[in-house]
Amino acid sequence: MKALILLSGGLDSATILAIALDQGYQCYALSFNYGQRHATELNAAAKIAKAFAVLEHKTIDLDLTQIGGSALTDNNINVPESPTVGIPITYVPARNTIFLSYALAWAEVMDINNIFIGVNAVDYSGYPDCRPEYIQAFERMANLATKSGVEGKILTIHTPLIDLSKAEIIQQGNRLNVDYALTISCYQVDKNGSACGVCDSCRFRKEGFENAGMPDPTHYK
Repeated sequence: MKALILLSGGLDSATILAIALDQGYQCYALSFNYGQRHATELNAAAKIAKAFAVLEHKTIDLDLTQIGGSALTDNNINVPESPTVGIPITYVPARNTIFLSYALAWAEVMDINNIFIGVNAVDYSGYPDCRPEYIQAFERMANLATKSGVEGKILTIHTPLIDLSKAEIIQQGNRLNVDYALTISCYQVDKNGSACGVCDSCRFRKEGFENAGMPDPTHYK
């Protein structure tokens, strides 16, 4: 069995890679250099892919700064440092749709029928493309829109974390020997690779380790 893993370099994507390997899949990893605020997460993705000995790790260059509309792709928009209401400004327009489309294309070329993505609807930050109904809709579209799907090779999008709390994700990863010190979750890492500790992603991560009863290996500034 082969699987394609969307690997951002964060806590969740490292965990889904470990889960896929534990389920017996031969894993390929796909990351994106999309104009995000820092390259630290891509360095983390490379380290995670090496640690888990994936068969191939591909990084695709995109420039979503040309579209903007998000604090992650427009340096003129500040990353919120306190909880926000509704869909936060760190939402990148259509990001998961773009990423899954590239994953779908590579999966079809590689004859891979399983894609893993680390979306989560429990601790999710208000992102509409992390909901179960979105994943189900994309999966239906993927099987309609591809040669593989027409020929009966059904694609499945796996979301093993979608119903888990951050603490449960960390506990599961710990059982699978995920080295969370390799991962980075912060939206605005500094030039030394230190996490801010105050953005939404850092807060969810901190709370997750605390609720899991485990030390957080993150280096915060």
